[in-house]
Amino acid sequence: MIHGLTTASLALLDRLSQTAQKHPRRITAAIAALLLTGGGGAFAVASLGPDASELPTKTVSYPVESLAENLALESLDAPGFSLYRSEQTRSSDTAESLLQRMGVADPAAAAFLRSDNAVRQNLLGRAGRLISAETTDDHRLVRLTARWAPDDSGTFRRLVVERQDERFSSRIETAPLTKGTRLAGGVIRSSLFAATDAANIPDGVAVQVAEIFSGNIDFHRSLRKEDRFAVVYETLEADGEPLRSGRVLSTEFRNNGKTHQAVWFQETDASKGAYYTLEGESMRRAYLASPVEFSRVTSGFKMRLHPILQTWRAHLGTDYAAPTGTAVRTVGDGVVEFAGVQNGFGNVIFVKHRNQHVTVYAHLSRIDVKNGQSVSQGQTVGAVGSTGWATGPHLHFEFRINGQHQDPQTIAQQSEAAAPVSASARAAFDRLASAMRIQLSSAELIQQASAQ
Repeated sequence: MIHGLTTASLALLDRLSQTAQKHPRRITAAIAALLLTGGGGAFAVASLGPDASELPTKTVSYPVESLAENLALESLDAPGFSLYRSEQTRSSDTAESLLQRMGVADPAAAAFLRSDNAVRQNLLGRAGRLISAETTDDHRLVRLTARWAPDDSGTFRRLVVERQDERFSSRIETAPLTKGTRLAGGVIRSSLFAATDAANIPDGVAVQVAEIFSGNIDFHRSLRKEDRFAVVYETLEADGEPLRSGRVLSTEFRNNGKTHQAVWFQETDASKGAYYTLEGESMRRAYLASPVEFSRVTSGFKMRLHPILQTWRAHLGTDYAAPTGTAVRTVGDGVVEFAGVQNGFGNVIFVKHRNQHVTVYAHLSRIDVKNGQSVSQGQTVGAVGSTGWATGPHLHFEFRINGQHQDPQTIAQQSEAAAPVSASARAAFDRLASAMRIQLSSAELIQQASAQ
């Protein structure tokens, strides 16, 4: 019986071998299907094995050479780098204090700055000059550069102190200033200058804004908390760094719920530019609001206790506190009627304008005009002082109509405006005004982002 089973088995294997030779692909597919079908069973069997955490473990360790001890790495030099810093010079600067503030630790550089004539004459003790330093990673000086604009020629000076091997040299270069544009805005919390300081706006720009809107806004008495302003102004740049501020190009001021806007426009290259509303109306009036650039009013047009006579009497003018020597300008076109010394006024100037209007500038430290001389609006006629009956340096300013004293600020705000933009220049002005509207909107967004 066993012999028979063996014979049958051999015959079956022989037939399977022949079939595999004739149909190899079918046999391969059948084996794959069997393996896939039996996968579940395989997993089931695997799950019955021992827990891996109970299996024995063995620690194998091999020695590894430290990279820090690699002689090839030790032979490589660490890459050096440069350090940069910018500052402004101070009147109290010495070679040592300046370098210390710039992060420079280099006795040889300090000795050179002390001994070099160009550095002593143009850098040390000169306040407000833009200075930058390049140093090595161990704080030795590589290059020191100072920039300043000595005048209004449109150029700036560049003083360069440079290391060459272990020695220093200096040179002075002249290069043209380039014009840039800045956008800024602010919110009034206490005063205009406090708001512009908070927004990093130069004082020169703040003064221009006050001058532009002086016929519409009394910046001494009419500002309200939460008043807002935006401004687009020129910067004069040296090597990409702003060196000073230029002209205000456009500005907007929201005072007590009312919006005032202005844009600078020059009709032709030969004509004199001026400020206009964005609708083309002139911002220039027959009289300036103040005979000095925006300043603090110490005594207005009202009754007061006279500081010298100690009696109550009418103060028939406006007093402007300012340092001795501050320029005094005429508020309108006219002719000098009197320039000299007169009683309690001390050094005084009377300017006669049209329509029997007369302005008075008193307590001057100097007089820059003569009797009968023609003067134009904004022209300097003298300087603030304390001559005559004055307790300190200030300008006493009066406005008279037919011999009667009037409030100067009221007269300025009520005076007539100059001519609007001409018809021939209207198209160019409208294009400029449209561009400035966009920039003022951007400045307001900057203001809002800063506030947040």
